[in-house]
Amino acid sequence: MEQVKFIFKYIKKHKWQYFGGIITLFVVDYLSLQIPKLTGTITDGLTVHTMDMNGVLRHIGFILATGAMMAMGRFLWRYFLFGAARRIQYEIRNEMFEHLEKMSVEYYNENKTGDLMSRFINDLNAVRMAIGMSVISAFDATVMAVMVIAQMMYYVNVKLTLLAIIPMFVIAVGELYYGKLIKERFRQKQEALSDFTDQVQESFSGVRVIKAFVQERAERAAFAKANAHAMEKNMSVIRLQAVVMPLLDVIIGISSLITLLYGGYLALTGEITLGRFVAFNQYITMLVWPMMAAGEAITSFSQGLASIKRIQEVFNENPEIFDHEDVEEVESIRGEIEFKNLTFTHKGHSEPTLKGINLKVPAGTTLAIIGRTGNGKSTLVNLLLHLYNTADDMIYIDGKDINAIPLKTLRENIAYVPQDNFLFSDSLKNNIAFGVDGGDMEEITRATKAACIHDNIIAFPDGYETIVGERGVTLSGGQKQRSSIARALMKNAPVLILDDSLSAVDTDTEEHILKNLKENRQGKTTIIIAHRISTIQNADVILVLEDGAAAECGNHQTLMAADGIYKSMYEKQQLEAQFAGKEGLK
Repeated sequence: MEQVKFIFKYIKKHKWQYFGGIITLFVVDYLSLQIPKLTGTITDGLTVHTMDMNGVLRHIGFILATGAMMAMGRFLWRYFLFGAARRIQYEIRNEMFEHLEKMSVEYYNENKTGDLMSRFINDLNAVRMAIGMSVISAFDATVMAVMVIAQMMYYVNVKLTLLAIIPMFVIAVGELYYGKLIKERFRQKQEALSDFTDQVQESFSGVRVIKAFVQERAERAAFAKANAHAMEKNMSVIRLQAVVMPLLDVIIGISSLITLLYGGYLALTGEITLGRFVAFNQYITMLVWPMMAAGEAITSFSQGLASIKRIQEVFNENPEIFDHEDVEEVESIRGEIEFKNLTFTHKGHSEPTLKGINLKVPAGTTLAIIGRTGNGKSTLVNLLLHLYNTADDMIYIDGKDINAIPLKTLRENIAYVPQDNFLFSDSLKNNIAFGVDGGDMEEITRATKAACIHDNIIAFPDGYETIVGERGVTLSGGQKQRSSIARALMKNAPVLILDDSLSAVDTDTEEHILKNLKENRQGKTTIIIAHRISTIQNADVILVLEDGAAAECGNHQTLMAADGIYKSMYEKQQLEAQFAGKEGLK
C-alpha cells in the first residue's frame, strides 16, 4: 500500500527510537503479568496457611518493586515512541512547506488556503496518532494478549482459557470490518473540515467587504451550513464508534461471565485453586485492555491512512516552475530584456493572454506598460519573474533565454512591487527589510525616504516598530503601496518592476517618488505598469497593450504624434482631470 510505504520511510529513520520503545513496552507488559501471579501466590499461601506475615510483606515488596519498574518503563516508552512520532510530524510538516514553496502561482489559484491548512494541522495530527499511540496500542494488544493467554494456559487451566478467549475472535473479525468503515468516514470528515476551515479563513480575511455590503447574515448562514456539514461528518464517525464500543463491552462482559461461571465451578471441584481462580480473573481483566487497544489501533491506523493519502496528494503535485538541467551559471544580471514573438496562454484559457510581442529594452531603460484592464500587463511582468512557464526563445535577459537562467539568480536580481502590495503581520521595519539580509536602519531609512513613506512611519507611536495587521490592513492604500516600494528599493536590484504601484497616492507624492526613482535608478532597468499617463509619460519606452498585443510602442512624443490609442487615452484622462478640477471648485 502506497500510504504504508510513504510513512515507513520516516519510521525507518527513527528505527532505534521505535526499537527502544517497543523493547521497553515488552518489558512493561512482562512485568505486569507478574502481579496477578504474585497476588495468586499470596492468596494460596494465606488459604492453606503456608505463608506467614513476613512472606506476605516480601511478596507485597515484590509487587511494589514491579510497579516502580513499570512506571519507569511507561515513561521510557512514551519518551521513545511519542518522541519519534512528534519528530516525524515535524519532518513531514517541514517537507510539505518546502514542497509548497516550490509550487507555481497556478497551484494556489486552484487550491484553497483553508484546505492546505487543514492538511498541515488536522491530517498531520491524525498521522502522528497513527504512528505514535496506535503503534503502542497495536503492539501492546498483540504482545499482551499472547502473553496473558499463555500465562492463563500455563498457570491456571487450558480449557478455561480457550473458553474465555472465544469472544476475542468475534472482536478480531468485527474490528477488521470496522476499520474499513471508519477509514472512509474519516476521509469524508477531514474533507468537510477542510471546506469549513476555508470558509472561516475567507470570512475573516474578507470581513471588511462583508461589513461594507451588510452581508453578515448571509455569511452566518453560509458558516452555519459549512459547520453543520462538518458536524454531520464528525457525527458519522462518532456514531460508528458509539455502536462499536458498547458492543465491545458486551462481548468482554460475556467473556468475564464465562470465566466466573466455569472458573468458579473448577475452583469448587478443586481442579484449580482459589488463588489461581483469583489470578485468572485478574488476567481476564488484563485482556480487556488488548481488546480495547486493538479497536483503538484499527481506528487510529484507518484515520492515519486516510490522512496520509491527503498529504500524499500534496507531495504528488509536481512543481511546474523549476531549474532545468541545462541552466547556465549566471552571477548577475545587467537588465537588458528582449521579447521575441512572446505568446502566452493561461492554464484553463482557450485564448492567449499575450500575442506575438516583440520588444528589446536595453539595460538602464525605463519601460512603461499601459493598456486597459485585462490586456496582460501583469502577466507580462510575471513572465519576467518566471512565475509562469514560457516556451524557449521568447524572453531573453542579457541575451540569455530566461529558461536557461537559474530561478534564484533571476529573482534575486529583480525587485518587484505587486498589485496587491502584500505586507506581513510584522513590524514595518521587518517588512521593508524583507528582501535583504541584514539591512541596517540607514539603508531602510534611505529606501523609505525615496518611497516618500518615512515621514508617515516616524509619525506612528512605535515608528518603524509599528506592527501592521494581517496583509497590512492597518495602513492606508497609499501607505501600503509606498511601503512595498521601499521594500523593493532595499534590494537595489538591476531590474525594478512596479505593477500599478502608484495608483493609491496623490499626484504630488507620485511626482516625488518618480523623481527619486529617476535619481536612484540611474543605469538600471525600471518597468512601470500604470493606468495614468501622468505616471509614465517621461519613460524612455512606452508599450501600449491592446487585446494582449503590442498595439503601439515609442516615447510620449512619438505616440502622441501617431494619433492612436495612446493619444486617445491621454486626451480622455486630460478631460477627466479638467472635469474633476471644475467639480472641486464648485
